[in-house]
Amino acid sequence: MALNFEEQTRLDLAATFRIIAHLGMHEAVANHFSAAISADGKQFLLNPKWKHFSRLRASDLLLLDADDQDAAQRPGVDATAWSIHGQMHQRLPEARVVLHLHPVYTTAVACLAKPHIPAIDQNTARYFNRVAIDELYGGMADTTAEGARLVGLLDGKSRLLMGNHGVMVTAPTVGEAFDDIWTLERACQILVTAWSTGQPLKTLPDDVAEKTARDWEKITDFSQQHFEEMKWLMLQADPSLAD
Repeated sequence: MALNFEEQTRLDLAATFRIIAHLGMHEAVANHFSAAISADGKQFLLNPKWKHFSRLRASDLLLLDADDQDAAQRPGVDATAWSIHGQMHQRLPEARVVLHLHPVYTTAVACLAKPHIPAIDQNTARYFNRVAIDELYGGMADTTAEGARLVGLLDGKSRLLMGNHGVMVTAPTVGEAFDDIWTLERACQILVTAWSTGQPLKTLPDDVAEKTARDWEKITDFSQQHFEEMKWLMLQADPSLAD
């Protein structure tokens, strides 16, 4: 039987948590993902606080309304998750899916005095002039004002490198968001490894980097299929994620 939109979104988002745990990109029982299910983007699914990504099921996801300020007091709602994702879904209806992580290599790059991702290969070139930077980490993001500030920093971009903190990506679909945050972590892994040699980087010319980034933007079906393959693996390993 075909799933309705909310059911499908629940399954896809639950699979993303499992995939991220499988890949070792999670942060203990912290971090959070959300996905809008209403046309205006304000009704969204969010993971309950302090539940390990590897155990999340579709039915575990909380359904929240960005306009409902009482939602922050609901059991299972993490303050930082509400502050960030509540503001994202309230202010950016085009940000249908929002993933926030602290993956090792991307976070390492975010901890530089001047965080940046130079285009040195096909993966890093995907992000040429396409990543917003936050250099004003001020502690836990647990206020709506901080969430609103992060929204403003995106300024038309879909990725935010959060200085001294981690990363956030937004996308129209769960599949595109997953592939984006995976590729961003791979790009930073390549970059940090190249830097670790102590040798000068061979940076791509701007025109080549821009062409490569545009070529990436043309193959969202690649991103979706990457996700579908990984989702299939997770369902084979533990079908309970669909419960």
